[in-house]
Order: sequence, then C-alpha cells, then structure tokens
Amino acid sequence: ITIGVWGSRQRKIRAAYQFSLYTSLGSVFMLLAILLIFFQTGTTDLQILLTTEFSERRQIFLWIAFFASFSVKVPMVPVHIWLPEAHVEAPTAGSVILAGILLKLGTYGFLRFSIPMFPEATLCFTPFIYTLSVIAIIYTSLTTLRQIDLKKIIAYSSVAHMNFVTIGMFSLNIQGIGGSILLMLSHGLVSSALFLCVGFLYDRHKTRLVKYYGGSVSTMPNPPTIFFFSTLANMSLPGTSSSIGEFLILVGAFQINSLVATLAALGMILGAAYSPWLYNRAVLGNLKPNFLHKFSDPNGREVTIFLPFIVGVARMGVHPKVFLDRMHTSVGNLVQHGKFH
Repeated sequence: ITIGVWGSRQRKIRAAYQFSLYTSLGSVFMLLAILLIFFQTGTTDLQILLTTEFSERRQIFLWIAFFASFSVKVPMVPVHIWLPEAHVEAPTAGSVILAGILLKLGTYGFLRFSIPMFPEATLCFTPFIYTLSVIAIIYTSLTTLRQIDLKKIIAYSSVAHMNFVTIGMFSLNIQGIGGSILLMLSHGLVSSALFLCVGFLYDRHKTRLVKYYGGSVSTMPNPPTIFFFSTLANMSLPGTSSSIGEFLILVGAFQINSLVATLAALGMILGAAYSPWLYNRAVLGNLKPNFLHKFSDPNGREVTIFLPFIVGVARMGVHPKVFLDRMHTSVGNLVQHGKFH
C-alpha cells in the first residue's frame, strides 16, 4: 500500500504488485509447511516444536518450504528482482521500512525457525546457501557499479550485505551467527541513513539520477557530511558498525569453508569500490549550476531524523561488546541445540 499509494513515479503500481506477488507466493509454501507441522504434531507452539524430532526426509521438505518464503525476504538470487524496483518507487519512509525491517524478516526466519527446528536439513543445504550467497554478493556488487539511480545503488548494495549475513548465519558457529546479527542491526541503520540522504535530495529536486548531483558539497556542506559518514559505514570501514559484523562473519566462514570466505571477502572489496564511487559522483566533482543553485541545508526536523542513525552506527562500531554480550548466550544455545560444532 505504501508503495502503490505514496510512490514517486508512474511505475509504482507495477512495483507494488511485483512486491506483493513475490512475497505472497513465497509465504504460501511456508503456510503449507506450518499446516503440515500442525497435522503431524498437533501444535504450533515453538518451544514444543524445538524439542520435536522430525525425520531427515521430513526436515528437508519443511526446510525447502520455509526457504521459499525466507529467501524472498532476504532477498537471495534470483528472487531479488522485486527489491530494486520497490525501493525506487517507494517514498523515503517506505524505503527506510524496507531496509530497516522487511529485509531482516528473512534472515530472522532462518535464525528463529529453519536452523533450530531442522538442524539436519540445515547442514544438508548449507553448501547451497553458500553458493547462492556468494553469487549474490559478487553479482549485485558488480551490478551496483552500473546503476545511475541513487536508490537502486543502495538497493543492490543491500542485497549484497544481506547475503553476507546468510553466509555468517549458515556458518553455524558463534562467530558467524553473532556477526550476522550485528550486521543485520548495522545494515538497518546504515541503509536507512543512506535512503534518508537520498530522500533529502529528492524532496528538493525530484530526481535521483547521480549525474545531477555532482559538486553539491559546495552548496550545502551538511548533507554531504552525513552522506560521507553513511558511505564509510556502508563500505565497512574499521570503526563503523558494519566492519565488526563482517569481520566476525569472515572469521566464522573461514572455520567452515575458506573458499567461501575468500569469495565473500572479494565482495567486501567490491563494496569498498562502489561506495566511494557513489559518493564521488553524487557529492564531489563539478557543480551543476543550473540544477543545484536552490539547494539548502537540512532543517532542524531533518537533522533530528538523521541523528539516531548516526549515533547508532558510531556506538556499534566503537563499542560492539555491549551488543555481542547480549546475544552471546542465545547464540551459544542455538549452536549447542543444533549440535552443529
């Protein structure tokens, strides 16, 4: 509804239908799996189901059904097509909700349901998840370099980051899962801040094409500063929240599969390539005088909106122990329950 009613362009209805179609079809399989679980066990109580042992064959069937739903929400390749279009057409608030909440539902579903309920099937499909995630990271990172729309650039980078999360999550060790949760939190803050920056620009000039914003730093110093900080966090610069999560994910992945970890690290390098490229083209360079002469700095309301995201990213980057300590027991119990390592 948010995309279809308050979207910014004529293709908003198509984007809304595409979003609804992908998510609804995926959810149908999950619903069927839940019904099957209920008919077999007589309950949908998660605590009881966590102690229920399903046969390996039944686990595989149920895991695939849950995967069909969660993979769309992550999103994983090839069911990621809806995300860039949805972000482009959605209003700024819609993009923030998509990036900060909706994209976390898939990885949360894996963590909350698929991994603890179906541990044998999870081990069986881990190579499959690794393959899809590595393909998604490299493919979307390269695709990002070809985009000219600010929102599409951030959307494709979000796909890469969320597939980095799945690599850590399916490493099935404390470092990988802990890093995945931290990166989920970080991505929600960083990508939301980037979408707010783009929304700030769009509200003033009704375009998101990168070519129109070169040299904007000379006319409005404050937004480029916020954009610069968010870009550094998006490329996982040490000292920002994303760097801690991605480092832990690599540590966890190296313990399981060094090739996957190496390819994931390549994705980090590509991220370090497209993030400065985005900032350079959107903020630095030659001023477009016919387009930017009416630019103004953000007002107090807009600065207040930005502030919590910036503080959150800095706090997680400088002092991540607070967050890691809170999740350590739960992550340890998950790994121990599944008897993964």
